[in-house]
Amino acid sequence: MYVVLAGDTVLPVGGAPRRPAVLADAVRELEAAESPRWVWADTREAYPPLIERGVRVGRCHDIALTERLLLAYEGRHDEPRSARAAHARLHGLPVPDERPSEPGTLFAPEPPSAELVAEVLDDQLRRIAALPEPGRFRLLVAAESAGALVAAEMSHEGMPWRKDVHDALLTELLGPRPVHGMRPAKLQALADEVAAAFGHPVNPDSAQQLIKAFKGAGISLKTTRSWELKQIDHPAVAPLLAYKELARLHSAHGWAWADQWVHKGRFRPEYVVGGVVSGRWATNGGGALQIPKAMRRAVLADDGWVLVVADAAQLEPRVLAAMAGDGRLAEAAGEIDLYSALAKSFGGERAHAKIAMLSAMYGGTSGDASRLLAVMRQRFPKAYQFVEDAAKAGEEAGSYAPGSAAPARRRPRGGRSWSQGPRARGRPATAAASPATSWCRARQPSGRSRCSPCCAGGCPSRPGWCSSSTTR
Repeated sequence: MYVVLAGDTVLPVGGAPRRPAVLADAVRELEAAESPRWVWADTREAYPPLIERGVRVGRCHDIALTERLLLAYEGRHDEPRSARAAHARLHGLPVPDERPSEPGTLFAPEPPSAELVAEVLDDQLRRIAALPEPGRFRLLVAAESAGALVAAEMSHEGMPWRKDVHDALLTELLGPRPVHGMRPAKLQALADEVAAAFGHPVNPDSAQQLIKAFKGAGISLKTTRSWELKQIDHPAVAPLLAYKELARLHSAHGWAWADQWVHKGRFRPEYVVGGVVSGRWATNGGGALQIPKAMRRAVLADDGWVLVVADAAQLEPRVLAAMAGDGRLAEAAGEIDLYSALAKSFGGERAHAKIAMLSAMYGGTSGDASRLLAVMRQRFPKAYQFVEDAAKAGEEAGSYAPGSAAPARRRPRGGRSWSQGPRARGRPATAAASPATSWCRARQPSGRSRCSPCCAGGCPSRPGWCSSSTTR
């Protein structure tokens, strides 16, 4: 049973619309009696007001997320995916250049009508039914929409965060909190060491000044990235590397971050489902998916509660093993820690196995990556060739689906070529998708369950606090 919720209107599909006096109460009663699949333009806009009133729903159909999946399947990644945009395409009208508005946006447009949402739903269901394997795609839609419910509930509940513990950790690592505009004591001490090593003042936050200072010392650098600095011999390198690590912590998750994002003992970022092309979640500010390990000690359960961690670790390499049909890699994928299982092939070093795998999937060529990629190519030729073939197809604006004529990863129309992305810049990028991941996501099994099974394993139907990394 589908029930459209738009603004203050409730519209059972095939029935008559009504405007209940108290919308939250009407939704609560219908959820308890019928457990329908709620249909709305965007979960981020429709669901939070219900959560605020104590209403939770079991399942939904998110129009914007579903449109995104359908457009991606059709190779139209860059087209607007809002309900209004989908409706305009359906009727051959000019498509508004918009994305779903951010929750709480000042002067946000009126939500689309229930009738418009119902019409777009009918079109989406028709397009899904016309696919070669509609059942699999329905499950993907259901899983993506379930993720939107989870994301909204997680944002509402917030993650417990002890500001006193956070402050103590920062003080231990950086020194006492400085006045605004000044560096913490330990950062300043490292900056002074860098300047002393060069014999003149140098701003360690300025790549231009650092490159110039190294050039004056007879060392030519293209960048000041850590992997390049580690290859040179100069007394400024050690304090500079230490400075860069602590400065990153201070700017991304320091005291100012806590002032902005942590309130009443809760860290409440906005989680964005399918926020990157690979299908991974993202966050709209707050860096919730990249909290440094040292700072995680500030995440403490409330009295009487425990934290349950659901970690889909190393998922993408496991997917690659299954898709490429690489038996040796699949054997390692059956272990709890895939990288440890692969370590024998890389001189017993787990870190080397991880670098090789991520470099193969994300196009890394810096540091030791080139040498380790040669080992990867030799030991796991099917997996390596699979990624190379997919990358080549993407660069040529084609698609790649092994053993099938179905569309997989396509180069976005009107967008940048893959050669302009992280692969060309010579480093892994976690926000970029591997060809394997994109193909898997586009072709994952689908249906009406709240969660879709992963290609190599399973996942909980209602995840708890999940790690952002699926490649650790």
